[in-house]
Amino acid sequence: MRYRTSPSPLTLSGTKVRVWSHGASLLDRIWGRWRRRKGKMINFFVYQYHSQRRAVYAALLLMLLPVFWPALFSPLGHASPSMFSEWNAPKPRHASLLKAALISEIPNERKSELWAPLAPQGWKPCIPSASITGRPVKSSGFIQVFLDGGLNQQRMGICDAVAVAKILNATLVIPHLEVNSVWKDSSSFEEIYDVDHFINVLKDEISVVRELPPEYAWSTREYYAVAIRTTRIKTAPVHASANWYLENVLPVLQSYGIVAIAPFSHRLAFDNLAGDLQRLRCKVNFQALAFVPHVNTLGEMLVKRLRYPKHVRSDEYIQEVVDENVSNDGNGKYVTLHLRFDKDMAAHSACDFGGGKAERLALAKYRQVIWQGRVMNSQFTDEELRNQGRCPMTPEEIGLLLAALGFDNKTRLYLASHKVYGGEARISSLRNLFPLMEDKKSIASSEELARVEGKASLLAAVDYYVSMHSDIFISASPGNMHNAMVGHRTYENLKTIRPNMALLGQLFLNKSLEWFEFQREVQAGHKGREGQIRLRKPKQSIYTYPASDCMCQG
Repeated sequence: MRYRTSPSPLTLSGTKVRVWSHGASLLDRIWGRWRRRKGKMINFFVYQYHSQRRAVYAALLLMLLPVFWPALFSPLGHASPSMFSEWNAPKPRHASLLKAALISEIPNERKSELWAPLAPQGWKPCIPSASITGRPVKSSGFIQVFLDGGLNQQRMGICDAVAVAKILNATLVIPHLEVNSVWKDSSSFEEIYDVDHFINVLKDEISVVRELPPEYAWSTREYYAVAIRTTRIKTAPVHASANWYLENVLPVLQSYGIVAIAPFSHRLAFDNLAGDLQRLRCKVNFQALAFVPHVNTLGEMLVKRLRYPKHVRSDEYIQEVVDENVSNDGNGKYVTLHLRFDKDMAAHSACDFGGGKAERLALAKYRQVIWQGRVMNSQFTDEELRNQGRCPMTPEEIGLLLAALGFDNKTRLYLASHKVYGGEARISSLRNLFPLMEDKKSIASSEELARVEGKASLLAAVDYYVSMHSDIFISASPGNMHNAMVGHRTYENLKTIRPNMALLGQLFLNKSLEWFEFQREVQAGHKGREGQIRLRKPKQSIYTYPASDCMCQG
């Protein structure tokens, strides 16, 4: 076969190539494709360049949005949730009950019954004012404890520390309060409690010192944090017996003159302890642990403003106008509602609170990050959890409970809480039912709150004071604050409502329930749950049930 050459060579990248005439069309097509591909590549890189520029501009804009439009990224404490929020404001989950509760009339007889103080129940504190067993002549050494948790968990740890010091005939160093990972408060014992009062009340029981003598100054939290130390006990079992301390801690104390126990929360048993040790724990809890004067002063001021609420507020001060003309149907009285509904509790409960898919996903992610998904309630459905009474009540639900019990829209409600998950939008139904609801910030100026602001333990101490002085206390869910109040108010014979969580969970699941039925079931299910004495059962906390260990009949 003969081939003809093309009249002129084709140049590609400077190289001359001779092609045959019958292959020219093929090469032309290849050449055309190469040019088109080259054009596409150029267009691709130009597109990528402009896309990257747009991405950079978008990122810069997103970074600047909080500066120029902070409302878009506002925290959940505001009335309207952020447009970038994990949470969407839910509609009322019990709209028909809520509507009926808003127009319900409470009989005067029910109001009088509700606000009446508890009648004497034949029990009173049996702690003598003098020493229970006497202070030891010689101390075995110094004992230190490092306490985790919030105010009320640490409070129980302090009481246990005094009892352990008594068991070991040791001198107690004022306990060290750890910074809690949730509350992030570094307040020390001395900043919360009156140390002089604490030492004086216990002077006939044990020796208490503010700090270690110079020869033991090395025994600090930092010292124990960096290495294993022979003077540290970190294997104390939960609810350890008195004998465990005598067998495992006393030898260390006798050898070195000092011992540090960490962790220490819940490290002393409630059962099989001598009666004098049980009463000593109550003496610490109910007598020795007094707050610092400025907390008591602030608490007393809040109580006064709640009882006599006529005052004029400005941005800088609150001018009080005291109205002493109060009646017996709730005027001049107030209810403290402890509403712990923070993200930590909501996530750990594994319940559905009506915030939609975004909220459920956010809480599931939080459980995964904080507890690696190992939350016992996660194995149950929301309906199962509510039937078992294991879901904390939402602000809407606690409001419906209060209304069903007989509290009306003239009830003055003090809200003791840290931070409500969902903020004001979540609280709105409760506020509609109880428009006279107050908290620290609504009845005290920023100047008056300056010494406690931003300090979770001190804020909780103020709430504790106001709660102890309220006519009625109720908590939306079980927890350390609920348990502390139930115990302390039982000790003082004060009215304290314990919600029947299992009953309420079942009632709130019944969407066809009429208001009068709900009201009837609530009132019937809470008879005998308003502060009546309940004797402590085995393994139950003495700080929640002080009778009969610390309370005597007569």
